[in-house]
Amino acid sequence: MFTGIVTDVGTVRSAEQRGDLRLVIGTSYDLDTIELGASIACSGVCLTVVDKGDDWFAVDVSGETMSKTAADHWREGAKLNLERALRLGDELGGHIVTGHVDAVAEVVSASPDGDSTRIEVRCPKELGPMVAPKGSVTLDGVSLTVNDVIDAAEGIRFSVNIIPHTAQQTTLCTLAAGQQLNVEIDVLARYIQRMLAIKSQ
Repeated sequence: MFTGIVTDVGTVRSAEQRGDLRLVIGTSYDLDTIELGASIACSGVCLTVVDKGDDWFAVDVSGETMSKTAADHWREGAKLNLERALRLGDELGGHIVTGHVDAVAEVVSASPDGDSTRIEVRCPKELGPMVAPKGSVTLDGVSLTVNDVIDAAEGIRFSVNIIPHTAQQTTLCTLAAGQQLNVEIDVLARYIQRMLAIKSQ
């Protein structure tokens, strides 16, 4: 379980295709405090630490995970938003995030909005009922508030604002039209939508 508050930006140092894809990720985390088997959210994807060194940790990315997430994240040199798993008693600064990606979204536009940057993204239509204005959404592991939602035949569009602090602490400072992002909708909305679907059968 995570909160969507990024605590480091890591760099993929190597990507080696084995049975799964083995990534070695450089980080400023104190690796002495991270055990093998620990969970770390990597741009919104919950992955398991399988090896580590003084300033890096390794994870295995399965074919299933790769098929459901933004492909550009899993290459050498990619920058990843990192968050360690939530511990009981930690401050819940964002919202409840599972690290299970619901879809891949595409950036439609990125434009200045005061000191912030307004990002408009497009994602699959089936997520529409679970994205609401002033609700929470996670983009590449970052907890954000939805400004507005537009339903369209080709999918939904929604916008978020990236404040300067968030831009400085995450990879969202470099977003541009056409870029793909991992999207996780609010887990509460996910369960409510499932219950409504079952009830209507």
